[in-house]
Amino acid sequence: MTRRLFLASLAPAPRRRPNLIVFMTDDHAPWATGTYGCSEIHTPNIDALAKAGVKFTRAFACTPVCSPSRLTYMTGRIPSTHGVQDWLRPEDATGATAKRWLDGHLTFPELLAKAGYRCGMTGKWHMGEDEKAQRGFTYWATVPGGGGPYKDVEFVQNGQRKQMPGFKEDAIGDFALDFLEQQREDTPFYLHMPFYAPHTPYDYQPEQDRAPYQDSKFSCFPEEPEHPSRNFGTRNLHHNEAAKRGFSALITGLDRNIGRVLSLLDKKGWRENTVIVFTSDQGWNAGHHGVWGKGNGTWPFNMYEESIRVPLIWTHPARLKAGQVKTEMVSSYDFFPTVLDYLGVRAPADRKRPGRSYVPLLDGRQVAWRDRLFFEYSFVRGVRTERYKLVVRTKEWPSELYDLERDPGEKQNRFGDPALAAVQKALSRDIEGFFASQGAPPIEQWGTTTKQNLTRYSSTGPVKQ
Repeated sequence: MTRRLFLASLAPAPRRRPNLIVFMTDDHAPWATGTYGCSEIHTPNIDALAKAGVKFTRAFACTPVCSPSRLTYMTGRIPSTHGVQDWLRPEDATGATAKRWLDGHLTFPELLAKAGYRCGMTGKWHMGEDEKAQRGFTYWATVPGGGGPYKDVEFVQNGQRKQMPGFKEDAIGDFALDFLEQQREDTPFYLHMPFYAPHTPYDYQPEQDRAPYQDSKFSCFPEEPEHPSRNFGTRNLHHNEAAKRGFSALITGLDRNIGRVLSLLDKKGWRENTVIVFTSDQGWNAGHHGVWGKGNGTWPFNMYEESIRVPLIWTHPARLKAGQVKTEMVSSYDFFPTVLDYLGVRAPADRKRPGRSYVPLLDGRQVAWRDRLFFEYSFVRGVRTERYKLVVRTKEWPSELYDLERDPGEKQNRFGDPALAAVQKALSRDIEGFFASQGAPPIEQWGTTTKQNLTRYSSTGPVKQ
């Protein structure tokens, strides 16, 4: 053996990058978990993650509806620049007419794959050509189209159609365990596990998940008068105990499947070096503001706190201190730079990615942080500061301004109030400046940013075409 080889043999082996698992729920606001304050909703595994890691209390989705929000997580870009402005209708999501909406955009999974990660996806995709594995993924299991019933559904697993009896979320868990069993100690993995729950319909939940709600008072569900602009498509859910029980049981069912994954990690001894992120694609109102729904729970679309706020929890025993609670405002457009920064994977610069890595916050460092976030949903744009929220719409619709300090429930629209004229003017300039910096057109031209088949709405909800 040469001296060089001998010295090299004494050097410590380079540390392997940590594994990554992202649990993502659908239509799930923070209020609907135990750790964020609703003791009636049974989420022991999510609550345990919060105790073991870092919980953000003011995390937001850039867009309060599924497909555009998911693309923002994947690309770090906002809808004006990634090109999806509403949920993808079936013809755009699956089958012969589907489009690959992520083409032309760099995603963090493909960068992880290039860095040596084995990437698997099991659950809801809803970003185009759903049945086909996207760039970076070698394992793929999904129900194309983004929705549908919860019992006895057909998945596409690695290109093969497979009927899965029983609860859909349990099938997602089965595929996740299958992917994990295929992994090796010497190669890092990334598991993307987006649940369908607790999205409607509330047609089926296993009895074990319904049991905790047998005598529930459902006190976390406000009984407010129905919103005058509510989406009539969800009108049957208002003041409906069966809907409350179904929604809650679906959350418990997905939590149970998170527990299955955590148990396997513990069994294999991988928990210490696995980064786990729990979040949602956007929030949900379940009686809040008199709405059952998200951003499209009203017409015109809304940007209520419950629609845009999401749960966000990070755990990584090898690095992150347990029990941290962060109050800084972070956005889904921050996820792309944060996850790559945390894992030590570089991405080429792109001025159309407005996000900022919040790794310093995860590590417990004291850093100066931003005081405003921006939002977008088709013809609606908004900005939220520590105190105010301005929501502007195209000329056909009214705009809104809320003083969140004095009116946290967003009951009193102060748009046009002379007492807040200076605030309104400054925030309007902020919105115009932010979207211009991203290369987005003025709000009246928002429709030029997408080629999707947009769903048409009226005061009674989505219009059949």
